[in-house]
Amino acid sequence: MRLTFLAFSIAAVAMFWVAPSELAAAQTDTASEIRIVLQSQQDAWNRGDIDTFMNGYSRSEDTVFVSGDEVTRGWQKLLDRYKKKYSDRAKMGTLTFSDLEITPLSNDSAVVLGSWRLKRENDQPHGRFTLIFHRFPEGWKIVHDHTSAASPPGIVIRQIVTTTVDSPFSI
Repeated sequence: MRLTFLAFSIAAVAMFWVAPSELAAAQTDTASEIRIVLQSQQDAWNRGDIDTFMNGYSRSEDTVFVSGDEVTRGWQKLLDRYKKKYSDRAKMGTLTFSDLEITPLSNDSAVVLGSWRLKRENDQPHGRFTLIFHRFPEGWKIVHDHTSAASPPGIVIRQIVTTTVDSPFSI
């Protein structure tokens, strides 16, 4: 009985010592694999190859892309959107991803927060993105992309504030 308890205790302690290091290794692998997907997308974009860029997304009707006030659902519709909006190399510019924060959510899902920038002849649009990745048998793929653009320089968004005279919060 004592021997069984001792063996169980040693196994439990070993599990707690090993688990954090295995978890850290899994998180590192996940982050590395996702960085490879994003680097491949960036490289494809900078070659003007939207079709290969789209390999980073899940080829599913459930794939979602949100930008501004527009929601695009489905891999094919997203491909069509990219090809329409970026119909030539000048419009595509040179893409850079940066400030990547990759957070595994489970063994087969992760969220990525990052920045994007396009360097073009006449402008440099940029912004932030949040991506949800899912691990499929063929590798990590984006299933949800929410991308926003920063306001162009010189554009000021004004907020109109109205108050009521009787309000204790009047300006």
